[in-house]
Amino acid sequence: MGITRRQAIGCAAATAAGAAGIAICGWPAGQLRAAVADGSTIGETDIMGVKEAEHWRALGANRVKCVLCPRQCSVADMERGYCGVRENRGGKYYTLVYGTPSAVHIDPIEKKPLFHYLPGKTAYSIGTAGCNFECLFCQNWNISQFRPEQVDKLDLPAERVINQAQSAGCGAVAHTYNEPIVFYEYARECARCGREAGMPNVMISNGYIQKAPMQELCKELGAVKIDLKAFSEKFYAETCHGKLQPVLDTLKTLKEEGVWFEIVVLLVTGLNDSGEEVKKLANWVAADLSPDVPLHFSRYFPYYKLQLPPTPVETMQRAYEAAKSEGCHFVYVGNIELPGKADTLCPSCGTVAIKRMGLMVLSNNLKDGKCPKCGRAIPGVWRSEDAWKRGILG
Repeated sequence: MGITRRQAIGCAAATAAGAAGIAICGWPAGQLRAAVADGSTIGETDIMGVKEAEHWRALGANRVKCVLCPRQCSVADMERGYCGVRENRGGKYYTLVYGTPSAVHIDPIEKKPLFHYLPGKTAYSIGTAGCNFECLFCQNWNISQFRPEQVDKLDLPAERVINQAQSAGCGAVAHTYNEPIVFYEYARECARCGREAGMPNVMISNGYIQKAPMQELCKELGAVKIDLKAFSEKFYAETCHGKLQPVLDTLKTLKEEGVWFEIVVLLVTGLNDSGEEVKKLANWVAADLSPDVPLHFSRYFPYYKLQLPPTPVETMQRAYEAAKSEGCHFVYVGNIELPGKADTLCPSCGTVAIKRMGLMVLSNNLKDGKCPKCGRAIPGVWRSEDAWKRGILG
């Protein structure tokens, strides 16, 4: 399959936005430059960023098959896969976004959100053009739904990413904003360089990836956050243009590989927020993964192509309680201020182990990764020296 209408969004609109200095991922273009201390330049052609891709095979007659994600696109010569950033050139498959992020920013790691991974640290966050989903509520559609030649980009190779993160005093590099799976080669090289330099890399992903490439990434990554869009194939098909089962399979792979991971569910008004679906999802997480996997529920606000009312406060509260009742030990609520619902509580005695206000850590009361009152171990990665710790969930 080749590209769809979504990758053909008007070049004129993208060019006009760039010329006017429109925000990239919600911040002014000037901050894109400011996040890179050595003055790296904005790319002007698609020559920058081109590198032979991984995880594809030749089909003959100059056709290739991508085996990176479950779409397994069959791509003719001079065509691209669904993601819009991987192209067949004469029977070889290339990534067009290697080392060329379109969004660079420094965020609290809690914004990802990762609550049990190096709390209070900042993450040097990067993303490129392209995605292998089209979520109708996408917040970063202005890069994820565009082609590489339609957005501003930086020349920022992996080694420089790590150097910049270290210079900024960050605790990790985060591959985020669009879908890191589509810039797989770049993310893996950053993670490899980061491991050598002692700078952990984390991936913020939809989890729509084949098992073998995910296992390769797990060897280098410190942590993964998966957006579990819903617990129904209908929602995935109609609202994200994808499938649920491959994402569930990825979550199982993460557990098998022992890498730390957390799950976020955006509760979309009237589509995936029913009490029954939330309970089924939470039960699956607790039973098939682990009760100790942090489960975050985020409040939906209208964005991109989906214009529904924001998720009711009562729905967010109900989801929190439902997940707790299904056995999930660490449940959080985001995109809304609900007292205590962002705190890490000891499952044994209820003591507040980490107190938060929004994305800010107010107090970290853990003692060597344990509850300060009863001594129960709180699963997570709490120290930089443990950034690549494995098997925490058992």
